[in-house]
Amino acid sequence: MRGTLLATDVAQMTTQTEVHLKKTLGLPSIVLFGLAYMGPLIMIGMFGVIAAASDGAAAGAMFLATVAVLFTALSYARMARHFPASGSGYTYVRKTVGPRSGFMTGWVLLLDYVFIPLVIWLVGAEYLYAQFPDIPRAVWLIIFIAATTAINIIGIKVADRANMVVISFQVVILALYFILSINHIVQEGGAGAFLTMEPFIGVHQEIGPIASGAAIAAYVFLGYDAVTTLAEETKNAQRTIPLGLVLVALFGGVIFVITAFLMGIILPAGSEYAEAAGSEVALTIGGHVFAAFFLTALVAQQFNAGIAAQASSARLLYAMGRDGVFPKSFFGRLSPRFLTPVNNILFCGGIGLIAIFLSLSTSTSFINFGAFVGFTMVNVAVIAYFIRNRSQERLNPAVYVVLPAIGAVIDIYLLLNLDGLAKLVGGSWMVLGFIYLIVLTRGFTRPTPELSANALEAADPDAVKSAKIDMRAGDANA
Repeated sequence: MRGTLLATDVAQMTTQTEVHLKKTLGLPSIVLFGLAYMGPLIMIGMFGVIAAASDGAAAGAMFLATVAVLFTALSYARMARHFPASGSGYTYVRKTVGPRSGFMTGWVLLLDYVFIPLVIWLVGAEYLYAQFPDIPRAVWLIIFIAATTAINIIGIKVADRANMVVISFQVVILALYFILSINHIVQEGGAGAFLTMEPFIGVHQEIGPIASGAAIAAYVFLGYDAVTTLAEETKNAQRTIPLGLVLVALFGGVIFVITAFLMGIILPAGSEYAEAAGSEVALTIGGHVFAAFFLTALVAQQFNAGIAAQASSARLLYAMGRDGVFPKSFFGRLSPRFLTPVNNILFCGGIGLIAIFLSLSTSTSFINFGAFVGFTMVNVAVIAYFIRNRSQERLNPAVYVVLPAIGAVIDIYLLLNLDGLAKLVGGSWMVLGFIYLIVLTRGFTRPTPELSANALEAADPDAVKSAKIDMRAGDANA
């Protein structure tokens, strides 16, 4: 789901917490968990935005994004072998490149923590507005934010069984979407309709629009690294987790590319792509009944993901407030009544209201700025590990230098293809973070603060354990 990146880093930044869980999970369970956690319908939900940005080359954009993520997944897997108790890009950079680089990586990823709930709510609002245009999009957005904020303040945890039902429903809808899409294409154009390359090359047949689409398409992968949170429950975790990371990225990419290809045939290049194009295709291939089921599944996915993302964001901000990275008087307080970080939950909800003035593509770009910086730095961390340890360990330069270097170059290329506003906001945030680091370290005369979540355990000893256990059922609202 869309809150996965948040939940992953919250759990993995708590590196000193010892939670002993039974090792029962094998590779198939790890891969299925990762695929489910990314959100089975997210590619369909984002198709209109990706297709518009790529000038009809949604499948090509998705393929390029998959390549970028696969190179980074290989680097994540390499780091997971050396630091099996960790799973966050922030931690890898801190341990290999240095604490200052780690701090800046974590700081940039805060853009994700702030904007992921916003994008989740905006996707759900866009689809509901497309179905019920008489109700303004802003109203649907406020309903999403108000409902998830109330649930997170009170501290209600979505039941594991309910989550599994929602995920299973999404998988069924995705399978039907595939079947109905193929049937529709065969009926309209015959088997030869599948031979087209248009969904890969688009209208202009140029790399520029495809790269712009890929810069947005990477959003659908956020959370693929969530499998690292299951290391304590996985048999032979040092081998299974790294392999699972790569397979989740690979299989997820294949599913996303096929989905984009089928939808690109149904809505060919040159079409007018609405942000809620997924519902338009659902109506075309399955009629009103299937379109209603699809909308229900997508909204349920976004609602669950919104709860998880907002809860994770608020708890990370709380932990950073407790650690003194942020002002403790606001961010480091728990509600005496609900024992939840109410200030931070309301803060995240307030940020979400900015979506009233943003398009889905722009808000997604904000998140991908942080994601591409994080991806780049994970690749750099592998190279740094090679430089530091090549004299003590037998390390293959092709694996530890060439592959991560290629991954870093691709990530930077896609980063540069984000829209101008995203680069302006992201770049400004980086400058602000560097200035803040200078202030925190008194001009680098004091140690760089660690963006840890240890204070979370002190306030709620069961929080981290609950987060890790509940992730198996797709619920990060610990």
